[in-house]
Formats: sequence, structure tokens, C-alpha cells
Amino acid sequence: QVQLVESGGGLVQAGASLRLSCAASGRTRSLYSMGWFRQAPGKEREFVAAINWGDRFLYYANSVKGRFTISGDNAKNTVYLQMNSLKPEDTAVYYCGADDTSVVATTTPDYWGQGTQVIVSA
Repeated sequence: QVQLVESGGGLVQAGASLRLSCAASGRTRSLYSMGWFRQAPGKEREFVAAINWGDRFLYYANSVKGRFTISGDNAKNTVYLQMNSLKPEDTAVYYCGADDTSVVATTTPDYWGQGTQVIVSA
């Protein structure tokens, strides 16, 4: 099993930046991919960004390209999401996801974190 713990959410004004972190523990050696999803009130959970641990390939949703950057630290089993130029429509609960066999951008992850709230005021 793998446990994921997110941190770094908060309340910011439009145009500001935030950095989210997701630390994995447990059977982390088996992980193939980790990434971020978000769920706004009344909406379905959507993919945001992902990274493959092996080839370090990065994936982004079109809505965040050029503003968000995902990165990872293998030694710490941690992924980060640097969010710049935040917009009110980025307001959501952000979830970390991890998968043992597939890219999280293309599948429902095997493991989920508890989520961290991001609120962007206009």
C-alpha cells in the first residue's frame, strides 16, 4: 500500500502563486506515475498534471499549461505542483494520485491523498 499526504493549499488572490506538495510513503518503489487532480464544487474531479518516475515525462491539462509546473524528487518520494498566475477558476480541492502501472493522466489512480483546498479570490 501507498499513503499520500498533500500540503500547501490556501487562500490567495488572483495572480498569486502557490506550491503544493505530495509526499508518498509505504510501498513507493512500485510507483510508476504520480500526479495532481482537482475537484471544484459541483464539478467532477479532473486531471491537472502528472509525472512518470521512470522517464520523467510530464503531462498537463490544457487549462493549466504555461501556468502550472509539476516536478518530482525521487529521493523524497515527493511531487510538487507549482501554480503561478492563479485564477478564481482554479479554486478546488487538489488531490494527489499515484499509480503502480499506468500514467495517472490516463487512468484512475490506484492511490489518492486526502486533498488540500485552494481558494483563489478575484
